Amino acid sequence: MSKSPVRAQAKGADGVSEGRDSAVGEQGVIRPEKATKRPAGKSAKKPVERPEGKSARKPAAKATVKAAAGSGWKPESRLAMVRRARKINRELAELYPYAHPELDFRNPFELLVATVLSAQTTDLRVNQTTPALFAAYPTPEDMAAAVPEEMEELIRPTGFFRAKTKSLIGLSAALRDNYGGEVPGRLADLVKLPGVGRKTANVVLGNAFGVPGITVDTHFGRLVRRWKWTEQEDPEKVEAEIATIFPKSEWTMLSHRVVFHGRRICHARKPACGACPIAPLCPAYGEGETDPEKARKLLKYEMGGQPGQRLSPPADYPGRPAPALGAG
Repeated sequence: MSKSPVRAQAKGADGVSEGRDSAVGEQGVIRPEKATKRPAGKSAKKPVERPEGKSARKPAAKATVKAAAGSGWKPESRLAMVRRARKINRELAELYPYAHPELDFRNPFELLVATVLSAQTTDLRVNQTTPALFAAYPTPEDMAAAVPEEMEELIRPTGFFRAKTKSLIGLSAALRDNYGGEVPGRLADLVKLPGVGRKTANVVLGNAFGVPGITVDTHFGRLVRRWKWTEQEDPEKVEAEIATIFPKSEWTMLSHRVVFHGRRICHARKPACGACPIAPLCPAYGEGETDPEKARKLLKYEMGGQPGQRLSPPADYPGRPAPALGAG
């Protein structure tokens, strides 16, 4: 019987905290509180923690030692960073083999609308709102002809409902008038639609058309800077730099994995560092809670035994579906 992703994650978290093999296969992780200073005149010795009962092993790789040292992380070459970045991507692929867009949709038009609605709100709130919206306006032609005040009431829970209503009616009219009622499959066409920028366009291209794209949302930008893949703040510059690190075929799934990790473990205010399987590869280790038990309490969604954001998640999703709007 294969291990579930959640159990695999938990094992990896324990490995990081106790010095055993973690989910990323590193050994002898030196925790900040265990590092010792070398007295003057003494020969250098590398302090390496070993599990009880284990024979002596080689000290941890330099990247691992520096990651666990938190603020002691030192500059690395471009080649070293690229190798570390690709290793993180591989480990995230093992941790989240079920990574997916967390918006409910059945066709490109629904994904486009849901992505526009997701600005400044949660995917969960969007997913709880769109069933009634799509029941009222199933096609671009229907949505283009909507009475603004009626649509505003339907999407009010997502916030900024007046501006979003204007964008949705405008993009629907553009689809009706310029694209035969179909969502175009080119970036250049998508970004011409009202309320659609590169982030939204890449979400639609990658998940509705299979065209690789990097989606730089708040979570993605935060994590790639924590991991020192880039120092850029502007989303387009972040996208351009990350695109040079990974092959194009990885772009869409990389985006999902990074966002999943940001929502579940590497939170903005209090990352669950002590429960993170990729901690040995992270220059920002120690910014969050490092105690394993306390860190595990910070885990969200399926990692924390809670419902996800989708009301209709993929069949391989290991967690529980989210509740409908107004449900207990």
